[in-house]
Amino acid sequence: MKFTLSWLKDHLETDATLDEIVERLTSIGLEVEHVDDKSSLKPFVIARVLTAVQHPDADRLRVLTVDTGDGKPPVQVVCGAPNARAGLIGAFAAPGTYVPGIDVTLTVGKIRGVESHGMMCSERELELSDEHNGIIDLPEDAPVGTSFAAYAHIDDPVIEINLTPNRPDATSVYGIARDLAASGLGRLVGGAIMPHVGNGMCPIKVTIEAPELCPGFALNLVKGVKNGASPKWLQQRLIAIGLRPISALVDITNYVTFDRGRPLHVFDASKVAGNLVVRRARDGEKVQALDGREYTLTPEMCVIADDNGVESIAGVMGGEHSGCDENTSDVLIESALWDPITTARTGRTLGIITDARYRFERGVDPEFMVPGVELATKLVLDFCGGTPTEMEVVGYAGHTPKIVSFPLSEVKRLTGIEVPSAKSLDILSRLGFKPEGSGDVVDVAVPSWRPDVDGKADLVEEVMRIHGVDNIAPQPLGAHDAVNAKILTTLQVRTRTAKRALAVRGMMEAVTWSFIPAKHAELFGGGQTALKLANPIAADMSDMRPSLLPGLIAAAQRNADKGIGDVALFEVSGTYEGDGADQQRRVAAGVRRGTAKLDGSGRNWAGNSGPVGVFDAKADAIAALEACGAPVDRLQIEAGGPAWYHPGRSGTIKLGPKTVLGTFGEFHPKTLEGLDVSGPLCGFEVFVDGVPEPKAKPTKTKPKLELSPFQAVKRDFAFVVDKSVEAGTLVRAALAADKKLITAVSVFDIFEGASLGEGKKSIAIEVSIQPVEKTLTDEDFEALAKRIIENVGKQTGGVLRG
Repeated sequence: MKFTLSWLKDHLETDATLDEIVERLTSIGLEVEHVDDKSSLKPFVIARVLTAVQHPDADRLRVLTVDTGDGKPPVQVVCGAPNARAGLIGAFAAPGTYVPGIDVTLTVGKIRGVESHGMMCSERELELSDEHNGIIDLPEDAPVGTSFAAYAHIDDPVIEINLTPNRPDATSVYGIARDLAASGLGRLVGGAIMPHVGNGMCPIKVTIEAPELCPGFALNLVKGVKNGASPKWLQQRLIAIGLRPISALVDITNYVTFDRGRPLHVFDASKVAGNLVVRRARDGEKVQALDGREYTLTPEMCVIADDNGVESIAGVMGGEHSGCDENTSDVLIESALWDPITTARTGRTLGIITDARYRFERGVDPEFMVPGVELATKLVLDFCGGTPTEMEVVGYAGHTPKIVSFPLSEVKRLTGIEVPSAKSLDILSRLGFKPEGSGDVVDVAVPSWRPDVDGKADLVEEVMRIHGVDNIAPQPLGAHDAVNAKILTTLQVRTRTAKRALAVRGMMEAVTWSFIPAKHAELFGGGQTALKLANPIAADMSDMRPSLLPGLIAAAQRNADKGIGDVALFEVSGTYEGDGADQQRRVAAGVRRGTAKLDGSGRNWAGNSGPVGVFDAKADAIAALEACGAPVDRLQIEAGGPAWYHPGRSGTIKLGPKTVLGTFGEFHPKTLEGLDVSGPLCGFEVFVDGVPEPKAKPTKTKPKLELSPFQAVKRDFAFVVDKSVEAGTLVRAALAADKKLITAVSVFDIFEGASLGEGKKSIAIEVSIQPVEKTLTDEDFEALAKRIIENVGKQTGGVLRG
């Protein structure tokens, strides 16, 4: 938002300096981004060249005598500009003047032996443009001896503020002046607008067919206007803020847009066929806009139309057909209220950015709809003449202010600053709010120009920005009780350790989309319970992911398509099974493709590695759970997993009969087909938030780590069991034979054959035995072996293989 200092002072009666105004704007939340102050050009004066003769020692230089208009004798200036001549009027800089374009402070000097008392300046030397082919050449009527900056109207500083989207009231110079006046920097003036006296009713009527898109419409006709150039002061203000003056009628609408935050539109009444109607656009309907481009509209957009078709894209841009030009004699002035969301969506869809859209999508003051037409009508009569009609107002039912219950103690609670209740209410009153009632809680009526204020926290913000956030005393950060105090939550710690553990296993971290296609969600358990997006960013991102695996598998396939077939990826993130907090889980998942084994090389000392399989996924899952603090020694592995895994090459990791900590396996061919990927592929998912929390306090008996002085011994056993017996069951049975001596049991062979009998298999285990009190004798080993055999037989029905 740009405005000039003189424009601001049209509405703010103040003696404050530019620096004070800039500082106050930032302190009340209207951050000043840039100030273009040409005060450095004040010493430059308009001067006339009396004579211009050739320099005696330089072909390209001339010696000028210059009248500076101060009543003193002309000064001598050496100049090299090709357009230097007698009678030229330009900008003169006397010795001692700082010239910004060349970063030099002038002194009396000699140029090729001739003294020069100053210089005649070009536009580049004054930083007005890049033009430097000659000195500034002003008209004959330019007043010699006066300030060049004042003559060129560049002595008015331009202030640019950076607005946040929640401040529609500050999109006008008047609104900014209102805030400054409320902060105590001056008095607000120039707000009253007198209604005009019309001659008859407006002959063009308005019908609103879409009241949900247009809650109000005001229209006025001015006959017999003469549309020429707007006044010089108006053109200069528009140029200062970066707008191009077009004609009086168009310039008036731009002026009111910035002066009062009220976008308007003017129609050439002779080009309007019949009456106006506000409606939704028809699908495929087209309009030629004022920017010369043709736009195709949709029914989600609102338009102003007549009998010929669309004349304006509501709230965004007018149509070229009914635009005003130098031949316009009868003008329709329109001021309407447009739905902010529809306006924003229309502008975004069509790719149109205008000052009107900028204000309508943030919300304009509904109570200024009619005064906006009155102000524009007055300016049209002043600049273009004519006779106005009575105003046509349709649909507007008046503004009902929002009432916010405001506990005055909230200022202290939310900000930590003690602001007296009387001062808080006074600040709100100066800003246009209307507090009613007494006591600790008052009802506050919100003014029509503040649609962003909805609750008590918003009122606290208003009090604080005027009271001054610089009044908040700095407070030192509180010291921690201990240097090593816990900062991260358990879930954050587990997330980090799981990532490190999987990275150590040669896997690369991936970050995939939380949105996946609906068919992918169905493949991984989404189905009817899938969490679907109301407004997806793309058709193939319609569902929140119920699993991390679809994204990881797709990423692995993209790598394979580019020639990197052996890849191992993991991700630790959230999955979504519904919109409840208990249906969102923290999961660690990973996939391996091709021959991406643990070492990541795809090679083995005995030859090329085989493809990845179920046991690679199992090892990854166990490593992730161990990093999260799961009791790995008590985990149970059950054959089979969810439907997206191969039924015979997958497993489920449990802690007890009910707590599922993860799944792993090779993927089902139908799953790979549904994802349009190729294998071999295996993967896993473990539920980081499913691991039991560690005990809050340590047990009374702390474990002691002692190294035994005695030699460890390993013994092998092979048991014949039914095929239905799981190896894990047999391992646990062997471990339970003597928990003091047996430190580990591992499976090293599984054999099936006719020699064992139908429905039988052989499981070979290695038992690690660590004596702690004495060296074991043969009798001790035989007794231990007997207990192992008996325990395995009792729990699994297995017998020692002969």
